[in-house]
Amino acid sequence: MTLLQPPQLASKKDTRTVGRGFQPLFLVIFTLLLTSGIGARLVYLQIVEGASHRKRAEANRIRMIPKQPERGNIFDRNGKLLATTRYPRSVYLWPMAHTKPSWSVVGPRLSQILNISVGEMEKKLDEAGSNSSLVRIARDLNEAEITALKEYENELKDVEIHTEAVRYYLHGKELAHVLGYTRELTSQQLNDKKQEGYRLGDVIGQMGVEKAYEQQLRGEWGGQQVEVDGKGRPIRVLGEKQAKAGSDIHLTIDLNLQKAAEKALNGRDGVIVALDPNNGAVLAMVSHPTFDPNIFSKRRLSKKDWESVQGENHPLLNRAVSSAFPPASTFKIVTTTAGLESGKFSPSTILPTYGSLNVGGVTFGEWNHAGFGPLGFAGALAMSSDTFFYQIGRGVGGPTLIEWTRKYGFGQKTGIEFESEETKGNVPDEAWKQRVWKMPWTVGDSINMSIGQGALQSTPLQVAVMFSVPANGGYKVKPHLLKDHEDAKSWRESLDMKPTTVKVLREGLRKVVSEGTGKVLNIKTLPPISGKSGTAEAWKHRVKANHAWFGAYAPTDKPEIVVLAFAEHSGGGGGSIAAPMVLQVMEEYFQKKYPKKYEKPGTEGSQQTGVTSGMRRRNR
Repeated sequence: MTLLQPPQLASKKDTRTVGRGFQPLFLVIFTLLLTSGIGARLVYLQIVEGASHRKRAEANRIRMIPKQPERGNIFDRNGKLLATTRYPRSVYLWPMAHTKPSWSVVGPRLSQILNISVGEMEKKLDEAGSNSSLVRIARDLNEAEITALKEYENELKDVEIHTEAVRYYLHGKELAHVLGYTRELTSQQLNDKKQEGYRLGDVIGQMGVEKAYEQQLRGEWGGQQVEVDGKGRPIRVLGEKQAKAGSDIHLTIDLNLQKAAEKALNGRDGVIVALDPNNGAVLAMVSHPTFDPNIFSKRRLSKKDWESVQGENHPLLNRAVSSAFPPASTFKIVTTTAGLESGKFSPSTILPTYGSLNVGGVTFGEWNHAGFGPLGFAGALAMSSDTFFYQIGRGVGGPTLIEWTRKYGFGQKTGIEFESEETKGNVPDEAWKQRVWKMPWTVGDSINMSIGQGALQSTPLQVAVMFSVPANGGYKVKPHLLKDHEDAKSWRESLDMKPTTVKVLREGLRKVVSEGTGKVLNIKTLPPISGKSGTAEAWKHRVKANHAWFGAYAPTDKPEIVVLAFAEHSGGGGGSIAAPMVLQVMEEYFQKKYPKKYEKPGTEGSQQTGVTSGMRRRNR
């Protein structure tokens, strides 16, 4: 019998696949690639991007607490302080203060104490950015605010109070248009100035000397480098850089003369400018109406503050350089020069004068409606005869008269440091008249221009520069405010005038004071003075009164000062309105510089002759 055997277990098929084929190799390669990728990423982060990440880490751990520099002081020519620094207290917050839970208490409390909205504070913190340093929320705290902050200091643990430098003008309104003012940067200014190192909360010169010499006065920021904890609170000081104060500057301004000029205007709208005619140094520059520059150092301007710098009279406008007016009869200095330099008239020229002159069917009147009989150049300047100078203007013609007008500096900026504020004025010519009025130049335009009327427009500073030309012997000066020791020749250029022209001008301008429209200045309290009056028709505003001018220099034989007075819409003549202003400034200058050399103002009989004779006529 045959036996059947069971199948052997060893004969069963093996179904295991793990660990066979290419799987081990794949796993090894995959592991190597993964490890290499991680290593490459670590190399990139540590080496390639390491510096950047370290910088970001440092920014989270290290902060800079800035220290504002002191602005440079401003002095007058004699070392008297005009602008300096005071140290009020201000409130600061860390940039992330409004993201903390405590802000729900801190924000409303600060808003209540400082009268600033929570939204306004948050906007400042957001603008500063999370990596910024302390952000100023309010400046110039008063005692009540400081007391309240101390009272609630338990609620205001993240609030810091520091002193800071704020501009202070010792003489307020008297030097407002010369010094200008500083104010916190606007958003637009901050965007424009960031590359120059300006930051949120910085102050900057907005006009005047403060703006012109911003870089010298500004200084350099300093501060403390501190380590902060996770909540942004300082732990320890790591380093400190001292703030560098701005440079002090000395101006050509004479404070006493500036005050005398302000007093002489006596609240009247207008300008007084005093120059050294030999080098253009500005000794005084007053424009009225004026303003108090200290208001711009306040945290915010009150309604009263705003009203003091707004209005139709434009108190912020420096009328000495930013406003232009017809120079009127003072311009006869240029017409005389053009007549003599053209060769068409000689120093000995005598012309008849009339009650009026008819040219091309148009009647041009004499200011006294009668004429003065035959006159030479000197006599015509003394009497300010219009019909004499009509004939000179018609004789030389428009092109020659315009050429000399521009040589004297009209129609262009004087070069004073207030470049952004200064206007060129206007010298009309053929091209201008065709462009504006669509009409050709006529002889009538030359006649109008010959007496400083028509469309001719000049600033008071330009007119003061004009008076410097005969005073210094034929040089146009460049007015400036920064005192230095440069030779006078560096500040002037010759107009290449004939000596005989200068002689005629000086003779005529002296006669204006000794026997003409400026006799109010012919007094014993002063040395011999030369000058010229002017009464300008306000043709742009016919409903308003005329303007009055008077410019003068002294001493006549060796001039060292020019004073130009302009009274806007004052009515009356230059000799009766503006000349007495010049008198006050001249007396201040000569009485202080040469004590006991001349009679003091108020001495019996010293002024009576000049004032009485000056009032007998309508002074042109």
